[in-house]
Amino acid sequence: MGTKLLRFQYENQTHWGVLEDVLRIVEGSFETLRDILTNGQQQITAAKTTGTVVNEAAITLLSPVTEDANIICQVTNYGLHRVEAGFTQQKPPYNLLFTKASSTLTSATADIVCPTNVRLLDYEIELGLVIKRPIKEAIEITNQNLADYVAGFVITNDVSARDVQIVEQQWFKGKSFRGFCPVGPYIYLLDKGEINYLEKLDMHLTINGETRQRGLTDQLLFKPTETLTEMSSIFNLNVGDLVLTGTPSGVCLRLNAEILGKISDNTVPHEEKIKFFYESQKDNGYLQPGDVMRLEIKSVDGVIDLGVQENRIVQPVAATVR
Repeated sequence: MGTKLLRFQYENQTHWGVLEDVLRIVEGSFETLRDILTNGQQQITAAKTTGTVVNEAAITLLSPVTEDANIICQVTNYGLHRVEAGFTQQKPPYNLLFTKASSTLTSATADIVCPTNVRLLDYEIELGLVIKRPIKEAIEITNQNLADYVAGFVITNDVSARDVQIVEQQWFKGKSFRGFCPVGPYIYLLDKGEINYLEKLDMHLTINGETRQRGLTDQLLFKPTETLTEMSSIFNLNVGDLVLTGTPSGVCLRLNAEILGKISDNTVPHEEKIKFFYESQKDNGYLQPGDVMRLEIKSVDGVIDLGVQENRIVQPVAATVR
């Protein structure tokens, strides 16, 4: 059985903990996820039996992925999501990647602020992979050695401002507002052999109790072995980095050739694009203040359970004058 690794505040201090029947504190000072995965394995193991027990009701959850991490994401990596995004269902000829700012990281219970300039706020449940060891050169990653490079699984939500992402054609900007990547509640650190569950996980997202997304990770078009192999040939990955593997169908965004054509037409004024795009999307159930997103990922047989992520959409508070 794997280890549920949490990060939280308790009595005005930040702690790491392991959750089994009870929550226990991991002894030692580890500033980042990279630090504890690299230097704290013995302390994590010891905490399971000897760590100080903490009342879960007395803690404030934090993102278990820390802000030193890179966040790398895959685009349209499920066939039916490709269709709703205006593409064919088939696997594309190349793997489309983008990044999110690390300041998007927030906890599994934090409120998500909808920026004042955003009217089309969307959700995307995704399985997150936490990198286990540095990758500094091109490596062929296979099913046989994948467990050497993936430390664990975690629930992530790639919250997206579609009116920025699509109209301005800026993926990073539209997906990088502060708090746009809830993570957790915990990282499930894999035990020996559990990497085989990677394609046996059921993802479920509801909005105010209504199912919006449900999909199995066996539907991934670019598998993690293929993706991590390609990434290794391009850029470095560090311990504690986070890879989002893509979202299944059921998001609010709906695109087609007419919409994509008008958005990409440089002769159409920007304000006209904004109005056109909003009118094409406004009835698709985009997130509103007060909406509650609930995300769960677990294996079909129930052996692996990544917990529950639940975040409420809120309006921004007034800007601070300095």
